[in-house]
Order: sequence, then structure tokens, then C-alpha cells
Amino acid sequence: MILKFQLVPRTLKFRFDAGTSRGVLKTRNIWWIKVVNSKDSRIGWGEAAPLVRLSVDDRPDFEAKVQDFLNEFSTYDFPEEQESLLAFIKDIVPSDFPSLRFGLEMAIMDFFQDGEKRFFPNNFYDGQKPIPINGLIWMGDRNFMREQIDAKIRQGFTCIKMKIGAIDFEQELELLRYIRERFSEDELTLRVDANGAFSTMEAISKLERLAELGIHSIEQPIAAGQWAEMSKLCAKTPLPIALDEELIGIRDKGLLLDHIKPQHIILKPTLIGGFLESEEWIEEAEKRAIGWWMTSALESNIGLNAIAQLASKFNPRVPQGLGTGQLYHNNLNSPLVISAGHIRYQKDLSWEVPR
Repeated sequence: MILKFQLVPRTLKFRFDAGTSRGVLKTRNIWWIKVVNSKDSRIGWGEAAPLVRLSVDDRPDFEAKVQDFLNEFSTYDFPEEQESLLAFIKDIVPSDFPSLRFGLEMAIMDFFQDGEKRFFPNNFYDGQKPIPINGLIWMGDRNFMREQIDAKIRQGFTCIKMKIGAIDFEQELELLRYIRERFSEDELTLRVDANGAFSTMEAISKLERLAELGIHSIEQPIAAGQWAEMSKLCAKTPLPIALDEELIGIRDKGLLLDHIKPQHIILKPTLIGGFLESEEWIEEAEKRAIGWWMTSALESNIGLNAIAQLASKFNPRVPQGLGTGQLYHNNLNSPLVISAGHIRYQKDLSWEVPR
């Protein structure tokens, strides 16, 4: 089967300055991938979206390299069965291009489902079952963060995740205390994400202070790559630790999980290599009774839809990090709707065609 590929770039524009411990984001570059079978005019859409200063394939020549790959792939005789084709894609796309692998998986699976933006049986798409999500509080000055907190609570979120590590820690504790004084742990779940901002020397003392506020979990308290230090931290932490950046570029999943023994892991398919890699992480985590949830990595609605369906396949019981579709002025119009702390697929709404 001969397939043709087309790359469609888009610069997404944030509705506000999105602050993280690694800096402020104003725009987000993504690349949509269109696959076409000239014989029967079937098409599929995917998305490759390396995250700046985080993805292993965040590189200045990304677009040129991907275009080279796609030009070469257009000369291949691909398997005509989906599972064989997905395995083939995993073999031919280098592991240091995880977002491309995910984008091609998306496009191929959409292609085999006749371009319906459905990838496999799942309740999110098929049964229109909404997925609980956390409300994300971006970094900024105290007033901006407090405005976000109040807005998320008004919108009906029962799980709030706050990015920390960029402003004064005492101010961050004050904001968390502001929430906890109004809502108990039974009423509102609080998560925090440090993005590796704590030093190894200060981490445990900061975790102890966060634990006093009934925090559900903290993502990546110290920078990735410090396995020995992270292992010690997970062993004596007063609140559950979730690995995030730590998973990027890891081939031996069991080795990392056995060494560090985290309480949870965070799965970002764009950063770890797509559907198949995410499912392998889930399998390894569940063998060890390690919790997990899935989050987007600021993709457009095409990528967000794929991640939501992957999460739905596993019938998630805890809120997922899938509330990013409303961040941009120029995202694609789609059937994805966020309301009352859930994301849902509303089939009476239409997809905008990427261009």
C-alpha cells in the first residue's frame, strides 16, 4: 500500500502568557500530518508537536527532518493491516522523534477508521462518556493565579492542579492555603506540579509543608535524571510523587520504575512516543501497583482528542490533565467541549479542516 504524507504547520497563539518554571509561553508550534491513499481517497490526520525546551525532538531543524522522513515514507510499500503498519512505524521512526511517532500513529489509525477522528473503541467517543479533568492554574503573579483559582472553582472543577516553582514559595503556599480554607480534601483535590524546580537539598522540607495542606500529589519535584536522589525522595516523601519529565527518553521502563519506585507516573504521549509507548508504561506501572494518569502537552485539538481517547480506553477513575484545548485563540474548532470539570466529545459539533 502506497501512502502519501503532507505536513501542515501551525503556530498556536495563547490567550495569555502561560507561565511555567521553564519560562513563559506565548505561542506553540505544532505540525499536522495528513496521510492519503490515492487509490481510494481515504485520509487520516495526526499531529506532531514537540514541546519547547522539553521534548527530545525539540530542535531547530525539526520541520525539515520530518519532511525528509515523510518524503521517504511516500516511497514505501506499507502493510495493509493496521497493527502491522503501526509496528512498522515504530520500527522506522527513530526513538529520538517521539512526537513524530505519535503523529504518524494518529494519522494511520484515523486513516483506518475512515477519517472519523476515532482511533479504537472507547467510551469517550463511542458512548460520549465525559472524562474528569483537573483545572490547571498557570504560573504568574499572585493576583493572576488567584483569579485563575476562582474561575476554575466557578466552572465546577473538583480537582485543581497548580504549577509552582516560579514565584516565591511562601506566596504559593498562601494560594494553596486560600483554596484549602474554602474546600476540604473531600470536596476538592489539589495537585501541584514543580516541573523539577526544587533543589535536592530543599525538596523534602518543601514537601513537608505542602503535605500540611492536604495535597494529593506533586509532579516532578526535582529535575529529571537524578535517579538516586529521586528514589530517596519517593521513599520518605510525606505526599505522593508523580514522575513526569523523568519518563522522557527512557527505553527500559521497568528499570526506572524499579529503581525510583514512584507513587504515580504522568503520561504525555507526545513526549514519550505515542499510543504504543504509553500503553507499555501503563502495563509496567500497573504490574507494580503504581498509579498513573494522562495529560496533554499543549497540543491542538487533534492531539488532545487522541490523548483523551487513549485515556478513555482504560476507563480512568481519577481526573486526567486534558483541559488545554481552550488555551489558544486559533485552535481548530472541534467536538471537544469542557464543562463542569469534564471533557466530552459532542458529536453534533463538527471538526474544522486543518489548513
